[in-house]
Amino acid sequence: MNWIILIIAGLCEVAFTYCLGRAKGVIGMQWWLWTGGFAFFYVLSAVLLAKATQSLPIGTAYAVWTGIGAVGAVLVGIIFFREPTSLWRLFFLTTLILSIVGLKTVS
Repeated sequence: MNWIILIIAGLCEVAFTYCLGRAKGVIGMQWWLWTGGFAFFYVLSAVLLAKATQSLPIGTAYAVWTGIGAVGAVLVGIIFFREPTSLWRLFFLTTLILSIVGLKTVS
């Protein structure tokens, strides 16, 4: 169950990076709404991470959490914010994913 909580925490990290990206291009009330979404998902992500570490090794849980967030943030950037995609960027993204899977496998 705590692995599921950890995955949700990582997805919340992706959500707060999306909100941050959306807040970058707006002003006024929209900025406040996207920043509020950022704060909500940021806190929820940290709370869920803390819950997951009650039974998972903290080093592994933190690495998986940040890995999900990093991979998700790159994919959000590529899909929603038209960030560049290159062979090397995809290569290192793949190695990051394999590292996360490896940590989960040995834990």
